[in-house]
Amino acid sequence: MARLKRFCSYKILERPYTRISKYKKKSFIKANPNKVIVRYDMGTVKKSFSCTLNLVSKEDLQIRHNAIESARQTSNRLLENELGRKGYHFKVKIYPFHILRENPLASGAGADRFSTGMKHSFGKPISSAARVKKGQTMFTISTNKQSLGTARKAMDKARHKLPCSCTIQVIEKKAT
Repeated sequence: MARLKRFCSYKILERPYTRISKYKKKSFIKANPNKVIVRYDMGTVKKSFSCTLNLVSKEDLQIRHNAIESARQTSNRLLENELGRKGYHFKVKIYPFHILRENPLASGAGADRFSTGMKHSFGKPISSAARVKKGQTMFTISTNKQSLGTARKAMDKARHKLPCSCTIQVIEKKAT
């Protein structure tokens, strides 16, 4: 069974930015891997809520798209079961634009006939990742003051699914 490579080799923001373009000259990667993230807005989008929680990154890194989807699913499931669909608005603020590549190096018997070594080392696309800067908001939950504890619990579940240390910021709207 094919497994994902450990993400510690892709976590740091040191790789060149890879892009897809409709112009062949500017498109460095020809094949675009499928994104796993299904939705970016969940709950009630048009309703205004009194409190907002932000999940903010403490470091610069890349986050793979399946980690973002996993964090989204766990926190959205908790919010939907506890508050219902009309009690919150959950938004994913990062998008996995960056395409991760891997140069497969063969080892074992007959590897010299199969492997090209570092001659054609650009690599094949394997996954996509979002490039996150320090202090950037990754997820936002808007809800009422009564359900602030549930929203904080959902953010905490999302935080444990991500490969970085994060802080939860609570912003309350002033009554006018």
